Amino acid sequence: MAPKKDKAPPPSSKPAKSGGGKQKKKKWSKGKQKEKVNNMVLFDQGTYDKLLSEVPKYKLITPSILSDRLRLQPHHKINGSLARRAIKDLMARGSIRMVSAHASQQIYTRATNH
Repeated sequence: MAPKKDKAPPPSSKPAKSGGGKQKKKKWSKGKQKEKVNNMVLFDQGTYDKLLSEVPKYKLITPSILSDRLRLQPHHKINGSLARRAIKDLMARGSIRMVSAHASQQIYTRATNH
């Protein structure tokens, strides 16, 4: 076979432009920011009452569920360590029982008669 020869592109009739036209510069979006949540480090009376009355009725109880559901104001959650302490308190009262314990997540349920 004969070696292929590279063909040069045909010269164009238009002169080459130097740079693009005047365009608006792209503005970067700021991005969506998540609202800041103030985690409570101590129980107030309303949250503690809600803990004692409602949580023993939950079918599934984990520290993350407590942190999510025990909120009275929109931006006030309880933090994870407070949720773990609350679970220990409910266990001592006999309101809930342990289903499974793992290093990263503990699962509890309501105490039943069996």
